[in-house]
Amino acid sequence: MASDPSSNDELLKLRDAIDAIDTQVLQLISERARHAHRIGEIKHGNIYRPEREAQVLRRLADDNPGPLPPQAVKTVFREIMSVCLALEQPLTVAFLGPVGTFSESAARRHFGSAPTFLPHATIDDVFRAVESGNASYGVVPVENSTEGAVGRTLDMLLSTTQMVCGEVMLRVEQNLMTRDTSLKDIRCVYSHAQSLAQCHEWLNRNLPGVPVIAVASNAEAAIRASEEERAAAIAGEAAAAAYGLKILAANIEDDPANTTRFLVIGEHDAGPSGRDKTSMIFTVQNKSGAVVRLLQPLAEQGVSMTKLQSRPVRGFGNGGWQYVFYVDIEGHQSEPAVSEALSRIRAEAGSLKVLGSYPVSVSSS
Repeated sequence: MASDPSSNDELLKLRDAIDAIDTQVLQLISERARHAHRIGEIKHGNIYRPEREAQVLRRLADDNPGPLPPQAVKTVFREIMSVCLALEQPLTVAFLGPVGTFSESAARRHFGSAPTFLPHATIDDVFRAVESGNASYGVVPVENSTEGAVGRTLDMLLSTTQMVCGEVMLRVEQNLMTRDTSLKDIRCVYSHAQSLAQCHEWLNRNLPGVPVIAVASNAEAAIRASEEERAAAIAGEAAAAAYGLKILAANIEDDPANTTRFLVIGEHDAGPSGRDKTSMIFTVQNKSGAVVRLLQPLAEQGVSMTKLQSRPVRGFGNGGWQYVFYVDIEGHQSEPAVSEALSRIRAEAGSLKVLGSYPVSVSSS
């Protein structure tokens, strides 16, 4: 069938218009990079400001006229900001490895692709990398909507000198991957214990009786599946790409809203962005109703609490236990209501450690 000459003419015009727009976009990005570079020269020292990035991404998503969805707009401009920052202040970001973990995906979601990303074997190693200066920032999982808190991260937050300067909310999409081509060929499934729990019902329905083996990370599971015949792994899409595996079944998590929250740690927290959280840890004096009294200033100052997690810490007096409480509240510690509430809590608590104030995650909305 012969093509319509008028349609061909329209296509040529549209492509010419796109080429002209691409040239304008490139010129504007280059101009933006020059301005960002100059800001770096003026500021000296630390240039990465999470509150500023959050403000920019929120504004652009709100101003988005379409047809691109808001998340796509955020992704594009996150990359632009990432490469512009790298011109003046190259970053290194530590994450819980190996390559292909959800922690790596969270780190790239938050910082873009420009930094150097350093995988580490344990959560402790991520904290040590930042504390020693071998990494500018670290990204660690802190809680999952299905499986709850990550205990080791909570323990390290208690002892670290670093602060929380950001959070990432990552939708966890679990996939079954293997070298083989059919579910009936699989004889064992590797994954992290939390991922196995998140996919428990799917495994029961689709691979009944097949042994499941918990390993240190989803990426390790993918490595094993890439090396062993008739073995499969449950992991993220990035792991399949990294280790040459085929995805036999996608999105197999039992809860379709399954989300993991990650914290970004560094030497500083963030300034106020207009929509922030503050995280803290406190201990209580051994008195009746002590916890209720400590939380009362939040209610009286109109400060919303979004998380309260208790955790025992061993080694306090005669082999006993002391409980510490991890609390997230809405607002920045520089805001008068939050500042007043924290001051009153500090006066009543056995101890209070403010982990930092930081922008509410812009990665998932």
